[in-house]
Amino acid sequence: MAQLSDIAGTGLGLKRELMQPLKQHHGLALLEHLQFVEIAPENWIAAGGRYAADLRWFAERYPMVCHGLCLSLGGPDPLNVGFLQQVKQFLADFEIPLYSEHLSYCSDSANGYIYDLLPIPFTEEAVHHVAQRIRQTQDILGQRIAVENASFYVAAPISEMDESSFINAVLSEADCNLHLDINNVYVNSVNFGFDACSFIDQMPAERIVYGHIAGHLQVASDLLVDTHGAAVIDPVWQLLAYAYQKLGVFPTLLERDTHIPPLAELMQEVDTIQRMQQQAIQSSPHSVNRVA
Repeated sequence: MAQLSDIAGTGLGLKRELMQPLKQHHGLALLEHLQFVEIAPENWIAAGGRYAADLRWFAERYPMVCHGLCLSLGGPDPLNVGFLQQVKQFLADFEIPLYSEHLSYCSDSANGYIYDLLPIPFTEEAVHHVAQRIRQTQDILGQRIAVENASFYVAAPISEMDESSFINAVLSEADCNLHLDINNVYVNSVNFGFDACSFIDQMPAERIVYGHIAGHLQVASDLLVDTHGAAVIDPVWQLLAYAYQKLGVFPTLLERDTHIPPLAELMQEVDTIQRMQQQAIQSSPHSVNRVA
């Protein structure tokens, strides 16, 4: 059975269009630094035939994490308990030790699933609401989950605290882990004019299980959109290096959801993550961050 400690080093989002190239290069130098993969359970729970066989092939060779899309932790409606029971069985079937979700919401009773991640107002009431839903999720799954800091584009006027304070309050009350998305920190810092390094300083290193890094779309000088459809830019790489320095080296996965380039091009970015991790460890040998 895979353990949380097996999630280490560098990872890549397992998109279906990458599965055959990855299988073809398994064991070769191109994939030397690929240590874990990530899937969205919503895309795989009902998969059968060749797709299920492909997923089993990867689960037998790489530690795997699940990163959910539709749980709507901040939403107003009851949690989808039936879906969570499916997730629990899926995690067991494929020996997946970690499930994470976005600290956002994406559904309501009037509109159903909105297919976008909407921001949660940063209020004490929202902290209690979200933390209770996370605890319920953990009770159903029988394990801790991790929540990811989300990108957003409109600030709720009723917010009572900043984003980092809200995240810390939720993590503490829910007693869950953190999935730290470095690109989302950078995107929000540009969109809302705060210092990204100061945000990183406030994240609890002891709760980080893994991180994301990705590219985004620049719409204007003060508006970035988290698309996962481009190469990672230098300021985001620099922020990742800063996070390793301040929080320790945590497992980090490259996201690429659209405009997916050839595998060799993606692996150049995965290799960059690996080099940065090694540089951080060499400069501070005790800097590896590990959550039990």
